[in-house]
Amino acid sequence: MSLQDIKIKLEYRSLLNNIASEFYIPALQEAVSYDRAVGFFSSSILSSIAYGIDGLARNGGKIRLVTSPYLSDSDKEAIKKGYEQREDVVKRIMLSNLHEPQNYFEQEQLNMLANLISDGILDIKIAFTEDDSQIGMYHEKLGIIKDSDGNCVAFSGSMNESENGLSVNYETIDVFCSWKSDIERIKAKENAFEAIWNNTEPNIIVLDYPEIKSEIISKYKRNKLDYSKPPVHYKELVKSMISGAKVPDNFKFHKYQEDAINTWAEKGYRGIFDMATGTGKTYTGLGAISRLNLELRGHLAVVIVAPYQHLVEQWVEDIEKFAMKPIIGYSASCQKDWRKRLENAIRNQKLKVKGAEFFCFICTNATYSSDFVQDTLDKIKGDCLIVVDEAHNFGSENLRVLLKPKFNYRLALSATLERHNDDEGTQSLYNYFGEKCIEYSLEKAIDNGYLTKYKYYPVFVNLTDNELAEYYSLTKSIRQCIKKGKNGKSTLSERGKRLALKRARLVSAAENKVYALRDEIIPYQNDNHILVYCGAASLKDFHSDTYPVDDDEIRQIDVITDLLGNQMDMNVSQYTSKEDIEERKIIKEQFAEGEILQALIAIKCLDEGVNIPSIKTAFILASTTNPKEYIQRRGRVLRLYKGKEFAEIYDFITLPKDVGSAFSATESEIHMGLGLVKNELKRAFEFARLADNYVEANIKLDEIREVYNITESLEDFEEEFECYDD
Repeated sequence: MSLQDIKIKLEYRSLLNNIASEFYIPALQEAVSYDRAVGFFSSSILSSIAYGIDGLARNGGKIRLVTSPYLSDSDKEAIKKGYEQREDVVKRIMLSNLHEPQNYFEQEQLNMLANLISDGILDIKIAFTEDDSQIGMYHEKLGIIKDSDGNCVAFSGSMNESENGLSVNYETIDVFCSWKSDIERIKAKENAFEAIWNNTEPNIIVLDYPEIKSEIISKYKRNKLDYSKPPVHYKELVKSMISGAKVPDNFKFHKYQEDAINTWAEKGYRGIFDMATGTGKTYTGLGAISRLNLELRGHLAVVIVAPYQHLVEQWVEDIEKFAMKPIIGYSASCQKDWRKRLENAIRNQKLKVKGAEFFCFICTNATYSSDFVQDTLDKIKGDCLIVVDEAHNFGSENLRVLLKPKFNYRLALSATLERHNDDEGTQSLYNYFGEKCIEYSLEKAIDNGYLTKYKYYPVFVNLTDNELAEYYSLTKSIRQCIKKGKNGKSTLSERGKRLALKRARLVSAAENKVYALRDEIIPYQNDNHILVYCGAASLKDFHSDTYPVDDDEIRQIDVITDLLGNQMDMNVSQYTSKEDIEERKIIKEQFAEGEILQALIAIKCLDEGVNIPSIKTAFILASTTNPKEYIQRRGRVLRLYKGKEFAEIYDFITLPKDVGSAFSATESEIHMGLGLVKNELKRAFEFARLADNYVEANIKLDEIREVYNITESLEDFEEEFECYDD
């Protein structure tokens, strides 16, 4: 890099700009020389610009500083009357200002000053004016920064070389760049400085005091600095000057998370984090935001989008740990005025109001899609980052059109970016976000100890006679809805799609799953940290004394709640989108404690993002052939938790007939039911593959494969027009 690669403004004002982070530090990092003539110098500035000075030192650069002593009236009178020579007065004043450091930071500032002098990086001369026996302060303020390519930046203005000058006083500097046709003005500044430094400027006396520099070294040098490794506190001081996202002091990323962030930065702050559920996607994403924010010196608009309200709230908890105060946008937001907050944040950033350089807005997919949010976000000026959680959702036709080019920085988070049966949607995500910066699989996470090991138990459940008859009937009707598209590819009519969804829900809500669950959960009746995952489907004609006979559509989750809560006397609670934020928070807390609440009975809302690491045993009733869904569900159960040595997964696998009856099925019946069997086994073999008891699990699965005479690999199997949407 060079000075030309830095975004340098024509003017900086201390109440509107962070002059240290926006100008000094990035410029000095590229510099090989820094000439500064200033009325007042304080070592306090070193804390603010240390990160830049370290860069200059690594470049083999030099600093030449001309400053002026403060002369009291008595000092001036002593010189005028000849009591002391002017050189002696100046030396006395300068030496008297070498006070003891008042705190740790001042001690380190002065240590750095002493090191810069002793290492020959910094040379200081003292200037004052003299005219007709009158002596005064040299009050000019100019600076010149050069890089190794010959680029030059000159600046002048009201600002002294001190911490107060940078951040407390209202100061301004004008900046001139050699590559912007400011050559003559820069040359004039260079000539002026050289004349001052060489003591050839009329009416200005410039003296070199080796004894003052020696005293600084003797008094303040405590240890030698390694300029290649800036002291941590300097970095932290620089970070503290920047508004917005910061990594918490005590937070440590895993190496794979650091690698992901670094790769994202190398790819121009665009890319995809493909990380298994439970491996810290959210924290890695927040680390990425913090990295970019540091790079841009706190001048950044961040938009985070998550599918559901409960995920937004979960994000908010983590966002706040990273020093951000997000604007929370969705219909039931606790910030009732979030729309006004968003408008104000964008306006203030545009007007360059100090302290408003950074803002973070988080919302649901639905809120992001609204006309208000789209129109408002279009008003953002400057650098902006979009972070999309569970980014596979944005491959859909209605959402991908909202991925706007105005976001020059982009990050997608997903454990399953590839969209099921939607290559076009998947490719659109890659086209927008860029390449994967990390692929951290479930297998790797388990092997490395970042997810818990698990045991897998397939539970075979057959359809009832009535369900099977309806399944066959629906399958025949679906086949009649197949039509050829213009490209010759077979498609399904709208009626066919509705029928496929109905068939999928029939499989998910198979009546015999309830009876099978009752048998399987008995050994866990007195345990806790149990999850029962239901499909978003209803059971027809379910025989229970709890429900009226004429109610032929009973939600599976309600049947299971009645079974466990009333019939088996377990302490259970539903966990769905119907519970509000506070209710879900209480439920999660009670579930984690394990004393009041034994089991959660959940549906869709656990598919994406919800973090309940205490789950130890899961009974999965919901059938799905969508890898995105079943991979997410498995990951929910594998999060690490204190005292959780391993997890257990019971997967209820729906078959057309029981093993014994399958042998007597007709060829037509076997053919119509074979797609169901293959889809169910495909999921089961994936679950079994990484299980600690994979041998035992595979033996059971191979029995079904043998019964149905399935010899081919199921890895890539997809039944045409299958639709499993729990």
